[in-house]
Amino acid sequence: MKVFAALDDVADHDPGRWIMDSGASNHMTGSRMAFADLDTNITGNVRLGDGSVVRIAGRGTILFACKNGEHRTLSNTYYLPRLAANIISIGQLDETGFKVLAEDGIMRVWDEQRRLLARIPRTPGRLYMLDINLARPVCLAAHADEDAWRWHARLGHINFRVLCKMGKEELVRGLPCLSQVDQVCEACLAGKHRRSPFPRQALCRSDEPLALLHGDLCGPITPATPSGNRYFLLLVDDYSRYMWVALLSTKDAAPAAIKRIQAAAERKSGRKLRALRTDRGGEFTSTQFAEYCAELGMRRELTAPYSPQQNGVVERRNQSVVGTARSMLKAKGLPGMFWGEAINTAVYLLNRSSSKGIGGKTPYALWNGVPPAVHHLRTFGCVAHVKTTTPNLKKLDDRSRPMIFVGYEPGSKAYRAYDPATRRVHISRDIVFDEAAQWDWDAEAAADLDTDFVVEYTTVYHPGSLSGTRQDAWEPPARSSSSPRTPSDSPTAGRTPSVHGDAPAVEFVSPPTGAAANLDADHDDAPLRFRTMDNVLGPAMLPGLANREVQEELMMVSGEEPATFAQAERDEDWRRAMLDEISSIEENKTWRLVDLPSGHRPIGLKWVYKLKKDAQGVVVKHKARLVAKGYVQRAGIDFDEVFAPVARLDSVRLLLALAAQEGWMVHHMDVKSAFLNGELIEEVYVVQPPGFEIDGQENKVYRLDKALYGLRQAPRAWNTKLDCTLKKLGFKQSPLEHGLYARGDGSGRLLVGVYVDDLVIVGGDSGMIKGFKEQMKAEFKMSDLGPLSFYLGIEVHQEAGIITLKQAAYASRIVEKAGLTGCNPCATPMEPRLKLSKESAGSLVDATEYRSLVGSLHYLVNTRPDLAYSVGYVSRFMEKPTDEHLAAVKRIIRYVAGTIHLGCRYVKEGEGGLQGYSDSDMAGDIDTRKSTTGVIFFLGKNPVSWQSQKQRVVALSSCESEYIAAATAACQGIWLARLLGDLRNAATEVVDLRVDNQSALALMKNPVFHDRSKHIQTKFHFIREAVENGEITPSYIGTEGQLADILTKPLSRIKFQELREQIGMFPV
Repeated sequence: MKVFAALDDVADHDPGRWIMDSGASNHMTGSRMAFADLDTNITGNVRLGDGSVVRIAGRGTILFACKNGEHRTLSNTYYLPRLAANIISIGQLDETGFKVLAEDGIMRVWDEQRRLLARIPRTPGRLYMLDINLARPVCLAAHADEDAWRWHARLGHINFRVLCKMGKEELVRGLPCLSQVDQVCEACLAGKHRRSPFPRQALCRSDEPLALLHGDLCGPITPATPSGNRYFLLLVDDYSRYMWVALLSTKDAAPAAIKRIQAAAERKSGRKLRALRTDRGGEFTSTQFAEYCAELGMRRELTAPYSPQQNGVVERRNQSVVGTARSMLKAKGLPGMFWGEAINTAVYLLNRSSSKGIGGKTPYALWNGVPPAVHHLRTFGCVAHVKTTTPNLKKLDDRSRPMIFVGYEPGSKAYRAYDPATRRVHISRDIVFDEAAQWDWDAEAAADLDTDFVVEYTTVYHPGSLSGTRQDAWEPPARSSSSPRTPSDSPTAGRTPSVHGDAPAVEFVSPPTGAAANLDADHDDAPLRFRTMDNVLGPAMLPGLANREVQEELMMVSGEEPATFAQAERDEDWRRAMLDEISSIEENKTWRLVDLPSGHRPIGLKWVYKLKKDAQGVVVKHKARLVAKGYVQRAGIDFDEVFAPVARLDSVRLLLALAAQEGWMVHHMDVKSAFLNGELIEEVYVVQPPGFEIDGQENKVYRLDKALYGLRQAPRAWNTKLDCTLKKLGFKQSPLEHGLYARGDGSGRLLVGVYVDDLVIVGGDSGMIKGFKEQMKAEFKMSDLGPLSFYLGIEVHQEAGIITLKQAAYASRIVEKAGLTGCNPCATPMEPRLKLSKESAGSLVDATEYRSLVGSLHYLVNTRPDLAYSVGYVSRFMEKPTDEHLAAVKRIIRYVAGTIHLGCRYVKEGEGGLQGYSDSDMAGDIDTRKSTTGVIFFLGKNPVSWQSQKQRVVALSSCESEYIAAATAACQGIWLARLLGDLRNAATEVVDLRVDNQSALALMKNPVFHDRSKHIQTKFHFIREAVENGEITPSYIGTEGQLADILTKPLSRIKFQELREQIGMFPV
């Protein structure tokens, strides 16, 4: 069944009538009033059945009531303002555990417990139309006098099914038998609602207490508690699901907290703790804690890196604890600083609540052997009148003081109450509770209380910014279209940011990918979707407290790259960067404000933020770039040519090796806003930039006279401009490498390598280099970066007669990305004689993660020829990687971890001629029986070019495979020789090529065909002509001296390290 949705700008349709659609990927509606909860920061596009594309304006929850009064939800429903129909996705229902069956003209829908929810007759139009009764979350204050709702609040907003079961089956003492259909209150929807997963039974469970404890550390949490705690440690007993919690100020306090909890639990139960399961956080893997566990004979179980699913019990209880705490804070409007008290209370209540994972019993009963008493429970955050115990009271003095109930004192039959006047917690049993009331913050001047409660998790995605409604948000000052703005200009007119709205921003925090598939019966229906406390509390500030904007601004440190303009506008550095970008555009006369001509459509713009860092990772510049959404451009209409040449890294290495050989200096310059200098020949219009619309002229657009970043033709336009400029300054473009330019002769020779907007300048005369810099500054806005030190992620160090290249910082990030920081290093990147197959019997792994790691290693090969073979080898298994292939990748990374500072060293040695080595490994690929080619070239003793790749054809003999490898080397060698001659302005040298196969040498030098060579493809006989013309001089070298051997096969440790040093790899 496929439905073609109707579009309507007004969308005045019935929000209660929904179409059941098996072809829709998501629930969606055009009625905003249908939502009980809507996040407008979720945006995107949906392609409908007729091919039309509709904008997504938000995602939220539809709440509806069943005939018996129960509340049900349609989660993750898209809001499409132009959609004139309401659509329920049958696929999404199935994904969340519902059952749908259509037969005999009736469609039936069952819920997760297989209770019939709806019977939908087929209409004459062959559609199944469901009429639902939209509902709104219940206001808890309006039902505070009802027993069911009161106990719902007391027990931390537990769901009514569990609440009624606990009373009916007498699982706890003191809870009356209640009758209430399952409904949702506002605090539950805001604090606990998440996507429903697929429950799954656990494979095994402990059969006695303390057989296994699950542990996890949650945080850091903002703001800190009044005592400075930013983390909490949660321990869960596998048998009883009983929980212990400890608030911590730092991570390293976790081992001591575990020891305290262990001692108390062992004394209580009379048993010894046998095993502890945690992740691999440093707080759990320290040497001292490992020795402590070993001394007690306690088994340590550690999850695999980035695999929290293996510790799913505590991960899910973590979610339940935080969700309960959020709901309790929301319900009574408490500031985020009370999260510590809320977490302690949530654990206290969940230990006394029924859990489906333990057969409906309570963790307290299984741990203590008796049902828990709940008659003393009260609603968290309510007003508590605490008896005044001060001696010598006067006759008319108050006998009690109003405070806020914040929990239960452990180890005592007493309550905890917070006094906002003195900001102290009081312990008392003489308290009268007003559970329907909440604290009136207008009565207190609590301006320095934090109002945010933000937990950082492993996987975080930000659909929107952190900002809510702001009264003092930054507004870019006014300016005319012809003059740049300055921070001191008046903000009363001109452009104003367009991101301010009434809807609060939302930050969602999700479990790691695949977590839902690993849920077991202990799931307790706990949702898996988190929301920031910013959204839970709503956009309005608590009266009398500090402005929320101040706290949000502190949360976004300068070391982060904002995803949206709304995030960036609150940071002074990013504001300055955006003003600089706008000023650069206008000073460059990039655009002019015009009315949009008919028949044209403007291209959208967006801000992209990037932190420029040095080799040590220190932020040196905040870069804000205004980027055109060039992906909407059409070839032949909006642009013609897009290709722009850049210097290859082989050329850059040859340039640096030549500089070391000649004793030249290497300098670096950067063109500011390079693409803005490219002149356009096409007619292109763009919208006004986000946040910088001109008041009163919002409907106008900009016509581009010069390029913007993001335009498809922008690189081509900039390269054309730079090419013309360099040629005007007397440079000639190399016909062999279009990214290299040269001028002058002898000692006055000046070379320039171009990579987009980076210029590498090489020459022996410092005066000429300085003069060239001045010429470029006269043409463009340039940054003079001095001697080359960091280029395309490569760290360059220059000293007398020596230039070194390495990627230590980049390699460190790869190790960290793989989760192998602090691992045991390997001496070689691959095991000797290792053979892997695409038809591996191992289990499949995440292909995206595998490709990401291998891709990162590929760029590291630019300065690490010792990795060329191993990285090329694991690249053969990108399609369906298994755990065997991933283990090989991780071994490479462990080798990288032990050789972080290894790199190439260029010195002035030898005669300075080109010398190459070619080798092959006969039939080394066990899947295709193809051979591997290894080629490396040196300028003197300096490695400048290398490659290791699988040959495209199957060789019938070692002679043939060596011949094919030599042909590949000849192509590269001739190009390098011609390029070197062009850079030196000298004749092309003959390339010396070393081969370790006599038969292949004979085949190169003797142009005859016989039975063993007549089948070789013609293109490989190119080397014969090169030898005959004198461009290549092949010579024999023994296997012991064949340096390319390191590029064709995995070697033993000693052989590998010897060759690594011989090819010019040293710690630098």
